Parts: sequence; structure tokens; C-alpha cells
Amino acid sequence: MAWDPKTYLAFAEERTRPARDLLARIPLKAPKRIADLGCGPANSTALLRTRWPDARIDGIDHSREMLADARKSGVDANFVEADIARWMPEAPYDLIYSNAALQWLRGHETLFPRLFSFVAPGGVLAIQVPRNYDELCQVVVRDIVSDARWAEKLRHARDWWNGLPVEAYYDLLAPAAAGLDIWETRYIHIVEGEDPVYHWMLGTSLRPFAAALESPMREDFLEECRRRLANAYRPRPDGKIIHPFLRLFLVVRKRNIA
Repeated sequence: MAWDPKTYLAFAEERTRPARDLLARIPLKAPKRIADLGCGPANSTALLRTRWPDARIDGIDHSREMLADARKSGVDANFVEADIARWMPEAPYDLIYSNAALQWLRGHETLFPRLFSFVAPGGVLAIQVPRNYDELCQVVVRDIVSDARWAEKLRHARDWWNGLPVEAYYDLLAPAAAGLDIWETRYIHIVEGEDPVYHWMLGTSLRPFAAALESPMREDFLEECRRRLANAYRPRPDGKIIHPFLRLFLVVRKRNIA
């Protein structure tokens, strides 16, 4: 199932807020080369461009649909279609930045050190990945996925959760780092409208499961998700819904060459 930039950006402010928080903790004054991995429709790339107007910025994404929107955004960057899992830059970057993308890729034990190896001496690897595996919305969807009606079809569906324990990321990156800033933030998003949590997930974590099903099973599965999530997330007295979301951040500085 192709990425839908319109569905993804229905919650543009909420999705961009962690990107701003990650950016704020990057201790670089004037990086010359920046890579935005999983740039999507360029909402994070725009933040990078505003902070560093003179840098060369490469936006990397595997989705043609997202890149099409990125190129229409007007953000001054070079947008490249590439699979991050196999991406090999021609030269090191002063900053490799990734907001909510690497959770889609397996093998973080090798992926994160490999990406750090592409950072120039004195540069930074800055990453944010969701850690909301235990939030109510994910518990509800996992229960639906295990339902006998579609469990067999979804048995090999590509789940988005590939995160490691915090201690594992520290052990992977700290030995080669001049500094490692690592933290978690649990955002409390206040959302509204018709089935907002369902539509949030439809733009991201429900995609692999929907892609594994054919009609009419796909529609039945998505309707079950919509119904169960609506029951799980009841509106407050003012009609708005509270949607908590835990995220992990890493800012890793590389040692300068002696």
C-alpha cells in the first residue's frame, strides 16, 4: 500500500513537533552537508533548511508518493529516492537526521552503527523513533491482527516495530561517540474530528496490515480497527480525544580526528 502524503499530513503539527524537539538538541553551528533520512513530504526538511540556510540538504525517502510532495513543497533540497537499509552516500555528512523513519527497518544492531559510520568527524547522528508499542492503540491493533478472520493472512505482514531497548542503543553507539544524548518524551496529543486515532494510524502503522489483505477482507479489517479504536478512545466532555504517544530520541556526536 503506497504512502498517502495527504493522510500522513492530516496531523502535520503533531507529527512535526518531535522533529522540532530533535532539531533543538543538535549541537552543530553550521553543518555543510545534511541528510534527512525518511524525509517524507519534507516537513522535517523544511525545519532543517530554516535552521541552516546555507547547508546542502539531501532528502532521502523510499516512497515516490512522499518524494513527489516533497518536490512540490518548495523546500530547497535535493530529494533522492533510495532505500535507507541499502543507502551508501558518496561522502560523509556533518549531520544525518531521521525523524520517525527507522522504525520501519529491521536490524538496528547493524543499521545504527552503519549510519553513524557515514557521519563526518565532529558531526552528529540525530534520530527519533516511536516507542509507543505498549500504548492502547497498538494493543488494540495487535489484538485485531490476531483475530482468526485474518490472522493467517497477516502472519507475515511487515510490522513497523523494530525498536531495541534503550540500553542496546547506548551500547551500540557510545563506544565510538564523543557524546550521546538519549531521552524519551511521551507526547499527549489532543486530537479531534471523526475517528482521529484511527485516521492517525491509517497514515502509518496500519499500512502494512492493510497492504497484506485484499478486498473485501481489507475493508472488514479496517472497519474493525476503526470501531475498536473509537471504543477505546472516548471523547472528553469537550469532544476532544487524548492520544498519548511515546518517542525515543538519540543525538550522537562523533569524535574529531586526533
